Amino acid sequence: MRAENQVLREQLGGKRLKFSDKQRRLLGEKGRALGRKALRELATVAAPDTVLRWYRELVAKKCDGASQRGPGRPRKSAEVRELVARMARENRTWGYGRITGAMRVLGYELAWSTVKRILVEAGIPPAPERRKGMGWSEFLRAHWGAIAAADFFTVEVLTLRGLTRYLVFFVIDLKTRRVEIAGVAPAPHGPWMMQVARYLLDAEDGFLLGKTHIILDRDPLCTKPFRAFLKHAGVKSVRLPPTSPNLNSYAERFILSARNECLNRIVPLGEGHLRCTLAEYVKHYNLERTHRGLGNSLVVPHTTTPGDGPVVRHQRLGGVLSFYQRAA
Repeated sequence: MRAENQVLREQLGGKRLKFSDKQRRLLGEKGRALGRKALRELATVAAPDTVLRWYRELVAKKCDGASQRGPGRPRKSAEVRELVARMARENRTWGYGRITGAMRVLGYELAWSTVKRILVEAGIPPAPERRKGMGWSEFLRAHWGAIAAADFFTVEVLTLRGLTRYLVFFVIDLKTRRVEIAGVAPAPHGPWMMQVARYLLDAEDGFLLGKTHIILDRDPLCTKPFRAFLKHAGVKSVRLPPTSPNLNSYAERFILSARNECLNRIVPLGEGHLRCTLAEYVKHYNLERTHRGLGNSLVVPHTTTPGDGPVVRHQRLGGVLSFYQRAA
């Protein structure tokens, strides 16, 4: 048989022999019966260890029950996986154990390894890595409660002397988006601005109570005494670079909203009419108008539960401003 195999190999030109699975099984069964010692003397088509490996694979395939095995532990629901990922994104310092405890409080029993697997599948790194990557948006949100912004805008008013340009000075809370009109005047000046500062810093209900910084542009009316008065009260003025409206974007957006929703649709007939119009719009803006930047919610949420009656339209300024509520 050795001589015959040698002749066959010579006819193949020294090429490596290729075996099918059936042939490997056959040689493995025969090789197991002979044993390793006999295979060293007799085996010529393959090494003894190769023949025995074929036999082990044959046994493993016979004992493999993967085809009859069930799918294993069921996968966690999409709601649970999304909630775990949300907790990790919203809380940069929370590790696997902290998230596990928070989920248990909500009625979900999860293992530490399950939380880890869910976060890995969502592409969320562990807490030590997440803690390092605070972005500017998150940094600003953490400090918004102490920052306000202020700006001027002009309104043309029809008076007995003809068209008169009035300047409106307003402030906005960057965290809540609450707006307050600080002053309206046709020709504001330094003393007028000082009176505005006293109004904003009133000890009872001043808009800037609790604020540490206010964003101002480089308007000449924001005088040095005005800024010094604010600083003495603990509010530092942050002056923006020239021609940079995007750096005061929330104040600029309020101006655009006030013009598009109200002022461009009304002809102010005197200073009194202008003040009334601005007061009505600010009430609407703070109490009745939803804001996409706040998740389509109100600046000042309603404290009473809505009724279950018919939907009623409420109007301001003769229907220029509208909002809807359910009647009690």
